[in-house]
Amino acid sequence: MANREIVQQTCIYPVRLAVMLFFSDKGVTMHKGLFSFEEWTLCFVTMLWGLTFLLIRFAMQECGPFYFVGLRFGCAGLLLFCLSLPHLRQITMRELVSGIVIGVIVFLGFGLQTLGLVDITAAKSAFITAFYVPLVPIFELLILHHKPPRSVWLGMAFAFPGVLLVAWPDQLGLGFGRGEFATMICAVVFALEIVFLSIFAPGCNVRRMVAVEAFVCSLLSFAVMPVAGESIQPLPPWLIGCILGLGLMTAVIQSLLTWAQKRVPPSRATLIYAGEPVWAGLFGALAGESMGALALLGCVLVILGTLVSNQKKSA
Repeated sequence: MANREIVQQTCIYPVRLAVMLFFSDKGVTMHKGLFSFEEWTLCFVTMLWGLTFLLIRFAMQECGPFYFVGLRFGCAGLLLFCLSLPHLRQITMRELVSGIVIGVIVFLGFGLQTLGLVDITAAKSAFITAFYVPLVPIFELLILHHKPPRSVWLGMAFAFPGVLLVAWPDQLGLGFGRGEFATMICAVVFALEIVFLSIFAPGCNVRRMVAVEAFVCSLLSFAVMPVAGESIQPLPPWLIGCILGLGLMTAVIQSLLTWAQKRVPPSRATLIYAGEPVWAGLFGALAGESMGALALLGCVLVILGTLVSNQKKSA
């Protein structure tokens, strides 16, 4: 792809994205290149994910995890509710059911990950969660009966070891207890979320479906707070601003990935999502954190895996 074409897509991307997301449920046609418009969208989502990871780490120092998730998704749901207000009467049973199902899955993913973090380190949690990457094409084959092309499997062969290297903890440990088990189930749930989005998203209005999804995740998070020993506490002003910002980003992220996965196969989307720890590492480096040689090698492998999977079948 010529440099001029890349610059052209990058410059017009935000405008076309906003028009598509808030005024139309139809696809956006762009000329063919390295990635489709939907895949560029998922690349943008992955970059935002990497940024939210850094912000969440700061927020967790002052706020309980379920209280934080409830507020974050509650803000996202409220924003999408306001944007969808003129069209709420048109909500369909499919959008309502789809939003509830995906909302429960998102909550389970966050809940299991949080439960696992009680007993294991964040580094080990990230390492185990990375196993969702090879699970997605397997679930795609079993649930959707769609066999990913060989280029995707080849991309997985690069990207999965890359994600493991980026998330490799200093002391991995060989034990497998409650924390490891919960986090492994969390990886399965995240893989199922990606596959189920491809099932439920087509035929749904993105804003209405994601608004339901966000409210369901928020309400479930608040509901389990007493069980988790959390209580509602006053928040410092900087954390309120952080939660509002993350709520906005969550609304954008969940809406964009729901829209894009109407057209991007789950296994292909997963290879793009595998770049999340790469972006997280880059933003962490800007914040003063350091990345070791293995992590840098992992970043290269993830990028190679994404590019390799994009090779079209020869005619």
